[in-house]
Amino acid sequence: MKFIFSIFIILLFSSANVTYCQKMFFTHQGFISFYSKAPLEDIEAKNNNVSSVLNIETGEIKFKVMNHRFIFPNATMQEHFNENYMETEKYPTADFSGRIMDFANVNLQKDGTFNVTITGDLTIHGKTQKVTHKGVLVRSGESITADAKFKIKVADYDIKIPTLVVKNIAEEVDVTVKMNYKPTMK
Repeated sequence: MKFIFSIFIILLFSSANVTYCQKMFFTHQGFISFYSKAPLEDIEAKNNNVSSVLNIETGEIKFKVMNHRFIFPNATMQEHFNENYMETEKYPTADFSGRIMDFANVNLQKDGTFNVTITGDLTIHGKTQKVTHKGVLVRSGESITADAKFKIKVADYDIKIPTLVVKNIAEEVDVTVKMNYKPTMK
């Protein structure tokens, strides 16, 4: 009898763990880029190593971006970004933690396209701001893609731009987010 009870407990916790994992979708290879259009120079950088998790039962979503993984068209831009503006040794990551608003109207358990509004805390350069942005989630089979485009103000995150190069960097930066989530466990 103890043996059967032990097997039952193991199966119960195993199935609970599988259920938990099925509601969590994850990526290590998300994409975030930013674009700064300024009078003297346009600046663009891309990062294909963004980690993100999406809970399809609660609508919670989190991102972690390693700032040093942004790739620029030239090494000088990349060096200035890391050393002078983002100070990546002091602030190695940018993070977002939030949720899908009106999540009751979004059913990510089935295939479909969902226009969503996501709200939460965005931390860049050690400064956290409440943000709300629109995006699109698409569930197709075992994957969920997420796409969003929005602007951020550099000054909101205490990123200092020296007056010598103020015409090289825009006050607002366009951000593009593309994620391709997979379930954490099949």
